Amino acid sequence: MNILGQSFSSLTNLFSNINSSSVSTIKITDIIDILLVAVLIYWVFVWIRETRAWTLLKGIFVLGVVSLLSNIFNLYTISWIIEKTLSVGIIAIIILFQPEFRKALENIGRGWLVTNIFSSEKAADKLEDSTVKEIVDAAVRMAGEKTGALIVVEKSVPVELKNPGIVIDAAVSSRLLTNIFVNKTPLHDGAVIIRNNRIASAACILPLTEARLNSDLGTRHRAAVGASEVCDAQIVVVSEETGKISVAHEGKLKRGLNGEQLTEILAPSQKTGYITFSALWKGLHNNEDKKDN
Repeated sequence: MNILGQSFSSLTNLFSNINSSSVSTIKITDIIDILLVAVLIYWVFVWIRETRAWTLLKGIFVLGVVSLLSNIFNLYTISWIIEKTLSVGIIAIIILFQPEFRKALENIGRGWLVTNIFSSEKAADKLEDSTVKEIVDAAVRMAGEKTGALIVVEKSVPVELKNPGIVIDAAVSSRLLTNIFVNKTPLHDGAVIIRNNRIASAACILPLTEARLNSDLGTRHRAAVGASEVCDAQIVVVSEETGKISVAHEGKLKRGLNGEQLTEILAPSQKTGYITFSALWKGLHNNEDKKDN
């Protein structure tokens, strides 16, 4: 009881010694600063959990514990090894986890604020209604027949291909898409690339994701997620086993879609009301042309 009493007394003295004037000096900017740091730390941990860096973080934690114990018990050799290891650790981390850092920066660049400010608004990047209809019709038909398919709808960032496949350069047609993915045909194994509202190529090999996916997802889904991690494309997947339609975008996979839901995802985005940088520049340029005339 005496120990508990002394501890309580120590805590009371600690709080009583806090200067109230120092608390009053806290400004609203300090609170905002703390909140921003807290949000940043939270998103860093969320990002780490979705990448291989989570394993790295656990390894660093173990090294920290070992380093602490070596200092407590005066284990000089272990302390020296850990010190020399950590001296080059930052450079090694950057080299080993370059793809993860790249993905994080790309996610920042694809954020809604940056996208709305620097949107290029190219007409070629937007799907025409007829293109959307043909893609949806083909996906629904292949889902009913349980024909596996992988359709990449490119936008502003070209998809990185492991194999460029076979050049098609044809108008988007549900019949053509269905025929391409018929089993045992020469072009069925791989992805179809739709670029500028045309079928650019087929039998393309996409990079596989290293993220953890459900065990019931096969190579097509891993390829769709992997390609969507390095570009802004929308990638339609039809499962050969279940006949379910999925869409991968920005490393995320939406599963179990019907034709109407797929249309809503692929349809050209409506105006958001934000004034984009490109729109502002275009308006100023048009005004200058009118003045010259």
